[in-house]
Amino acid sequence: MSYKGVPIYEARRSSERILVCSALGHLYKIDQIEHAKRSEFPVWKYTWKPIYQAERGRERQERWLSAIAEAAKEAGVFVNACDYDVEGSLIGYMVLKYCCNGADVSARRMKFSTLTHEELRHAYENMLPHLDFSLVNAGLCRHEVDWLYGINLSRALTESARKSSGTYATLSTGRVQGPTLRFVVEREEDVATFVPVPHWEIRAVAEIEGETVPAQFELKRLDTKADAERIAKLVNAKEGLVDEIESSTSELAPPHPFDLSSLQAEAYRCLGMPPRHSLSIAERLYLDALISYPRTASQKLPASIGYRKVLESLAENPTYRQYAMALLKLPSPRPSEGKREDPAHPAVYPTGVPKKRTLDSKETRLYDLIVRRFLATFASPSTRENLKVRVNVNGFNFYLRGSHISTTGWVDYYKPYARFEDVTLPPIETGDRAKFVSVSSVEKLSQSPPRYNPSSLLREMERNEIGTKATRAEIIETLARRGYVKGDRMLATPLGIQVIEVLREYCPRVLDVAFTRELEEMMADIELGKEEKEHVVNEAIDRLKPIIEALKAHQTSIGEQLTSMIKRTRSDRTALSVPCPRCGRKLNVVKNRKTGKRFIGCLGKWEASCGFALPLPQLGTLSLLDERCPTCGFQLVKVQSKGRRPLVTCQMCYVEEAKGSLRSRDPPPPGVFPAKSHIEQRKQPGEHFKFQVNKC
Repeated sequence: MSYKGVPIYEARRSSERILVCSALGHLYKIDQIEHAKRSEFPVWKYTWKPIYQAERGRERQERWLSAIAEAAKEAGVFVNACDYDVEGSLIGYMVLKYCCNGADVSARRMKFSTLTHEELRHAYENMLPHLDFSLVNAGLCRHEVDWLYGINLSRALTESARKSSGTYATLSTGRVQGPTLRFVVEREEDVATFVPVPHWEIRAVAEIEGETVPAQFELKRLDTKADAERIAKLVNAKEGLVDEIESSTSELAPPHPFDLSSLQAEAYRCLGMPPRHSLSIAERLYLDALISYPRTASQKLPASIGYRKVLESLAENPTYRQYAMALLKLPSPRPSEGKREDPAHPAVYPTGVPKKRTLDSKETRLYDLIVRRFLATFASPSTRENLKVRVNVNGFNFYLRGSHISTTGWVDYYKPYARFEDVTLPPIETGDRAKFVSVSSVEKLSQSPPRYNPSSLLREMERNEIGTKATRAEIIETLARRGYVKGDRMLATPLGIQVIEVLREYCPRVLDVAFTRELEEMMADIELGKEEKEHVVNEAIDRLKPIIEALKAHQTSIGEQLTSMIKRTRSDRTALSVPCPRCGRKLNVVKNRKTGKRFIGCLGKWEASCGFALPLPQLGTLSLLDERCPTCGFQLVKVQSKGRRPLVTCQMCYVEEAKGSLRSRDPPPPGVFPAKSHIEQRKQPGEHFKFQVNKC
């Protein structure tokens, strides 16, 4: 059945008639009191509203609430079956309280970690007699505290800049966003102030038993060029004596099951997926009942999930049959587990349920990663044989090192995500001779600390215990959206650096990790029933008030500092680094005032009557990259559309290839363009160029 186009599912269980309504995410949110202006700050009074009243374009959510309210008229018993965590508990509570006439007082709670038929039936038969109010209060507190910090701090920055420049630009910071941006900016400062120190290394190749192998000098680095050259001269083309052979065996324990953070980090390392994308894909797999609930902090797999049952189900999949069958032969399979626990959910694991639909490429890859990690946790340890050979030549010690996996164990199960490089040495005995056929000194420079990437920044947030497993990826995404950072190697922009400078000068406490962590701990205590929600909110307000007063007192100075960086950021976002190929003047991303369409245009339109222009994709967030097209040298652009892979394209090539296609009567094969373009002049004989066209 449906109501206003909203599906409502009906089921029967004995004499019970069950109506199931989806919540469609958060249907209520915090907003300020109506009479307050949207630009005023500080704001201390707020209320919870239906989301369609607080935000534009939420007509769908309005229909959903109407449908739930209509279905609630027939209900005698109410159950919150949203995800069993803080957010799911809060979503269900708000709907029951405000849309179902206060049904939160008598409602029951279902608790489950997978959407399999068996677990849902078990959760229904063993419902909690009341809502999990500790989680509800923790969710209310977190949303209210984050809203108070975000709205007040962000308006302080935005309004200061607007009053100074007369133009509007959205600036934001918050209780977690500020310290996270500080990590990136401090790393950028470390990189900028880093002074490389030269040192020298000895690079050597030895020949033994007719085979050449690399040899390492006993000292990893030498401070002077003279010493390095002297040693290289004394050793080059000389013979050395093998005087010591040391062998050892090391055990590589199986990996722990995935919690959300380790899943996001591994998906970035192995698949190149940003944390927010991997979470979104994992949620889709969960909704298809293919994996357990992904928003978990646990690294433990309790026996109650039914190890053998899951392995038997996976054995029906040809891809995993060999590995699952091998584990089923064990008398009592037990997984390797980590230290982290989550009282609500186990670690992420595959349910073994057959796929109901064809997964796309990203879903397939992430599902494969999760399945293989699950299988690897049950496998035996791997062993690695290590060989260290010392060769003495002219009084200097060099080492030949070899290693290989002797017992594959869990590595077999986790391929191709477990990568170990084997280095094999020829048979060597004490007293053998080794000739150094090539020895040279190489100058090196010490390296600056690496910039953060989305995965390492997420781990830094987790290490400092700020944010939650569900919000960290969104905060990292916000930093890029605000223009505070750019690139996968997260480069702090001048605007991001300036925002941190302002906060350092006028309210350093907002950037203090200890301050943020303390509030996190207080909110965690609410979940455990050790703290009251009202006390934590009032405490947060008391700490925030002097911070906002300081920002308001220095509004003029703050605005002046931010304005110049906002203008510079806008210029960087729209000005291309390559000149106009027709007149040599500057190119900019321009928006047509009448049609609203964006394109690349020449600033010499009026001065030199230059009409050069290139079209741009009209959908998605556009950013100019520092990279150049390898074919024509024009600047590349990136377009990011929600839920899609980023598209990196050269608009010059796009236009030239489009012209070539129009000249040709017969359309070229998909992805291969005709020869009538500037690309044809640069390609090698027999080589085809492929080009991805964005469909707008």
